[in-house]
Amino acid sequence: MRQSFPAFILATLLSGSLMAQNPTPAPAQTGAVLIIGATAHLGNGSVIPNSAIGFEAGKLTLVADATTIRLDRSKYTTVYDASGKHVYPGFIATDTYLGLSEIEAARATNDYADIGQYNPNLRTIIAYNTDSDVIPTVRSNGVLLAQITPQGGSLSGTSSVVQLDAWNWEDAAFRTDDGVHLNWPEMRSFGGFDTGNPGMRKNEQYEKDVQAIQRFFEEARAYAQLATAEVENQRFEAMRGLFSGKSNLYIHTSNAKTMQEAVLFAERFGCKPVLVGASDAWMIPDFLAQHKVPVILARTQRLPSREDEDVDQPFKTATVLQEKGVLYALSIAGFWQQRNLPFQAGQAAGYGLNKESAVSAITLNAAKILGIDQQCGSLETGKDATLFISEGDALDMRTCQVTAAFIQGRAISLDNKHKQLYQRFDKKYRQ
Repeated sequence: MRQSFPAFILATLLSGSLMAQNPTPAPAQTGAVLIIGATAHLGNGSVIPNSAIGFEAGKLTLVADATTIRLDRSKYTTVYDASGKHVYPGFIATDTYLGLSEIEAARATNDYADIGQYNPNLRTIIAYNTDSDVIPTVRSNGVLLAQITPQGGSLSGTSSVVQLDAWNWEDAAFRTDDGVHLNWPEMRSFGGFDTGNPGMRKNEQYEKDVQAIQRFFEEARAYAQLATAEVENQRFEAMRGLFSGKSNLYIHTSNAKTMQEAVLFAERFGCKPVLVGASDAWMIPDFLAQHKVPVILARTQRLPSREDEDVDQPFKTATVLQEKGVLYALSIAGFWQQRNLPFQAGQAAGYGLNKESAVSAITLNAAKILGIDQQCGSLETGKDATLFISEGDALDMRTCQVTAAFIQGRAISLDNKHKQLYQRFDKKYRQ
């Protein structure tokens, strides 16, 4: 019998949605797990060539050299023979709107910004979509945690850290409201092709914009000094943590001069600044070290910021900061792009940074900046069992092949839409 048109459409939509549905979040760990024989990259700069990694109830219970201990394998429900493979702590994506956008060109799927200039009370954790098709594609390259960051305006809102295998945002929340994001004004702006002066030009509003931000912070600080406010101001309530030291002030700026001005501004208000983007950080490493300012560097795989920069300067900046003792992490803009985060670190490793320091830049260093290093970021007993096994070097796109991954001890699915489409069309063209 021939189907009616609406029924046919409905059947097609249902079959498509079933084929492409996301993997189900993994249940809690029930038995002890042992990973034996792998080269373990601990995330703190150390490597164990022949390791024994054990975990139970979501926590690491054993991180040791397999050649120096006696193992009772009968204690473990599951044993992975990972000889010739590599084990890493879960990579941490910083400064991303993963889960806040699905299709960039479809406005209805974007939920990372709101109207207005001053929105510190906007919380990304509430808008985080655990059902995003993008999240499993990111996990497949070892990115298991992410800082979900707001965009737009002067004060964009408050970010939160999530683990990437959950039913809803409440389950995903790892550290909520870790900091407020401030987009510092630029001294120079692009004129635009429709203005007749498309080049870079001085921002005549710069001083006025900075003064407006200063007034807002002064009011917020005065509000925070009140034990109880007669009338609650949600925007100022969201900033209380900045003045008490509970949360970070993430300052998005890249110019060397604005970076210095922003740091001094934050210190005047007693805030803990973290510079985000910071493409000019290589020009002021002594200043950053002196003021103990952490840095979240923009992507390494990009063009230089200036005509007179070395063409490979973006690759070398991490090395400059490493040598000066500046705490830094590596990031990559966007959301689906996070699947390439390990390869950004691998690019930096090719320009002076040793491989283990590059691993630290997307694991323990990131965890320290986000304030979650007591729970994750490195393979150490007592920390969360958030880690993965790779066939080869996870920082090299030619050899990175994640075969197993765990978030808080739970063995997560590595299936995703990309793999489903590959299998579908591979089968089609083989027939």
